[in-house]
Amino acid sequence: MRVFTAVIAIAAGVLILGGYFFPALADVQTLLLNWAIILAGAAALVGIFNLIAVHTDKIRRGEKGGIYSALLVIGLVATLLFGMILRPQHSAMQIVLNGIILPTEAALMGVLTVSLLYAAIRLLRRRVDVMGIVFLLTAVLIFIGSATLPFGDVPVIGTLIRPWVTQILALGGARGILIGVALGTLTTGLRVLFGADRPYGGN
Repeated sequence: MRVFTAVIAIAAGVLILGGYFFPALADVQTLLLNWAIILAGAAALVGIFNLIAVHTDKIRRGEKGGIYSALLVIGLVATLLFGMILRPQHSAMQIVLNGIILPTEAALMGVLTVSLLYAAIRLLRRRVDVMGIVFLLTAVLIFIGSATLPFGDVPVIGTLIRPWVTQILALGGARGILIGVALGTLTTGLRVLFGADRPYGGN
């Protein structure tokens, strides 16, 4: 059985890879990619049902924080049903998106920023080095430069330092991370393609 799954995985990988170089395999490549998209969608649905089952069980057993699980399940089911009935482009769904989902994501990012700043301060209390000081100063400057203040942007920090850090240093770092992720994905794909790794059940 393990050999059979390995043969299927390697054959699918070879056909998809060959579709990029040989036009005759383009249709097979498209078919396999469509199957992969369908499987990914099915996996997402399984994940959603598992999330609902876990939180429903917490509500049933009356665990601490069950009210939050109830709110999560109600919000998830209501958003899913109204999204399927009204479609995402409907004005009511756009109100939900712009009035609840986007502000919630922005608030979470704000909490993450404050938590990151607090973690940097605690890091300096445990270990003081150059990189820790640079990290803390960068976080403070970005925090001050990005904050919405009554008198507008802070001179120099909000108009010069923050754009330079976010658009040059942070963007370069993000591109480096993406290149690393791409190389890691390529290496993992080649290892699966040659049967060195078998995440589908083999050793």
